[in-house]
Amino acid sequence: MPKMVRKGDLPTKICARCERPFAWRKKWERDWESVLYCSDRCRSAKPGKK
Repeated sequence: MPKMVRKGDLPTKICARCERPFAWRKKWERDWESVLYCSDRCRSAKPGKK
């Protein structure tokens, strides 16, 4: 059985759009280095809008 990791122990980043911290997710496992936004909403927002 895999070792459980607490959410507080996961790596975090700051969203490029809303500037809020967000934590690593399993679906981002392969491309964590290229993830810039915390959600689809932030990714699709128009530049200059917060």
